[in-house]
Amino acid sequence: MTQPTDPRRVLLRAALDAAERGWHVFPLRPGTKRPALHGEAACPRTGPCTAGHRKWEQRATTDPELIRATWARAPYNVGIATGPSALVVVDLDMPKDNSSSDTPDGATTFGALCERAGHPVPATYRTRTASGGEHLYFTTPTGVRLANTAGTIGKLVDTRAWGGYVVAAGSITPAGPYEAVGGPVAASLPAWLLSILKPAPKPAQTPSGPVTAQSRRYADVALANETRNVTGAQVGERATRLFRAARALGRFVAWGDLPRHVVEQALQGAGEAVGLTAAECRSTLRSALNWSIAHNQRGRKAA
Repeated sequence: MTQPTDPRRVLLRAALDAAERGWHVFPLRPGTKRPALHGEAACPRTGPCTAGHRKWEQRATTDPELIRATWARAPYNVGIATGPSALVVVDLDMPKDNSSSDTPDGATTFGALCERAGHPVPATYRTRTASGGEHLYFTTPTGVRLANTAGTIGKLVDTRAWGGYVVAAGSITPAGPYEAVGGPVAASLPAWLLSILKPAPKPAQTPSGPVTAQSRRYADVALANETRNVTGAQVGERATRLFRAARALGRFVAWGDLPRHVVEQALQGAGEAVGLTAAECRSTLRSALNWSIAHNQRGRKAA
């Protein structure tokens, strides 16, 4: 007669497998996606927190002995701290139950983005999530530090990097398991995707105070330069250049230096001139401008 599998042993193996890949793991509450480690308010200031509270990202580890000791206490699910693991994980989510029936899922949106960029969907280690979505794992270049994003790439497409974590394959929730379904290793983050995820460049000096003739001239020059960058794009980099141009110019819209419709009209024309469809341009511009405007609302001094 087959003996039932010990969940604690299965989850320990999942944690050790992730650690063997160099991924830093920490415990999640059994059956959930929430960290099992104490919060700052409940910190005893002992053990690893003797010198001050250490959050889950700081306590995530690849030490097999520490992992064995932790998972011996309970059948914890496994969290992977993406930043310390030098990972960027693209989270392709499923539409919510109350979404329109024709709402594309994250995988469809990401596939369309790859096609616009002139590249296939990257082959890499990936997992199927409990909700039916996917996590695509990529390694980050040395010296590159990326933050989490939510909707920057597209609807239902988020990323987890520094400050974020994902649930590892082998973990189980009431909604279902997390399962490895892709390649055996995490591929390097593609350069075209890195260019989208990198923060928009900021000017070396930005004037404070009310809009002046000088700041408007600066914005006009930036608009001309970014439009020229898009019209000079080669096949395979057109969508990326359009996205980056909109991200760079969105701050001038937020600051009142440029009307949004002027930016949209100039970049829409540039994108269509190099072969992107009108719909592709509108979708890219809407996403990039919305993000940039929202992140520059606090004004020039905070930008």
